[in-house]
Amino acid sequence: MRIKLLGAVFTLALIVACADRVGFAAGANESGHVADVECASPNTKLDTIDANRRFMTRFVEFINTASPTMAKELVSPTAIFHVPGQPEPLKGPEGYLAVIGMMRGGFPDIQWRIEEMVIEPTRVAARFTMRGSHRGPFFGVAPTGKMITVQALNIYHLCNGQIVKEYGQPDMLALLQQIGGVPSAK
Repeated sequence: MRIKLLGAVFTLALIVACADRVGFAAGANESGHVADVECASPNTKLDTIDANRRFMTRFVEFINTASPTMAKELVSPTAIFHVPGQPEPLKGPEGYLAVIGMMRGGFPDIQWRIEEMVIEPTRVAARFTMRGSHRGPFFGVAPTGKMITVQALNIYHLCNGQIVKEYGQPDMLALLQQIGGVPSAK
């Protein structure tokens, strides 16, 4: 029971820390509200629900291949990415490739799969499953060879067929438990 409680407290602390960091990094006002990224032409053909569904299919292909060409196609040069563990948002296609590089550094064969999405004309919330084998150091944990299966929930802001902002929330507690970085609640 104590281990489960400790796990729950750790998870809550991680969520609060990440939310706090994201709010301040994104320029939240005193009430905690973060202003939306303005889209110069929010009603273009690309800003429809069907187009966003097709966009996300291409996006998953991009994150599963780490293609620099696709990064430039799908990610705005001014996009910002709020990533747990990073004190400041990452920016542009290079920033997103850095996020993928961080994951691939620990899990070279990692693959993302969309489990479900909620799609609006300029936003997509996507729940992913990430799978890969731990073959490189990750957050200070030496390679174990263990396979991981981890959920992530990300919110994407889209404009003119590109990502302009993302809030990513992978289940870091479950990931670190699976590779032995923190004790499991079992």
